[in-house]
Amino acid sequence: MRIKNTFAVAAAFVVAGSLCSLSLPAAKEGPANLKVLPKNIPHEELMTVMRGFNTALGVKCGFCHAQQKEDAKKLDFASDANPHKDVARDMMRMTRRINRKFFRESETMTITCYSCHHGNETPKSKPDVPEAK
Repeated sequence: MRIKNTFAVAAAFVVAGSLCSLSLPAAKEGPANLKVLPKNIPHEELMTVMRGFNTALGVKCGFCHAQQKEDAKKLDFASDANPHKDVARDMMRMTRRINRKFFRESETMTITCYSCHHGNETPKSKPDVPEAK
């Protein structure tokens, strides 16, 4: 008798779990609208790339990503409304071309965003020169 009750309870949990899962929205399959980065990039790797942009340019996410239309306090990461996003894509393509052409498979030398930006939104055309004392 106890085995039948245990089986019935377990079956009820399985059925209930199955019904609940049918009502849940499908999980999103990764980031949307990637045009330069691999479409199957793992989330952790994507976040590492984005944090690299934050550091190299000294900016926050909203510098390249547009605000959501429904809630201006949130960002629409898939949107192309912010022109800085296309500039970032062009810069990624440029650094990729430079690295492939001049630094083939070099582990010690590569061009990155930081190579030119040094933590600034816009690259400086010449270094800061200390004032004479």
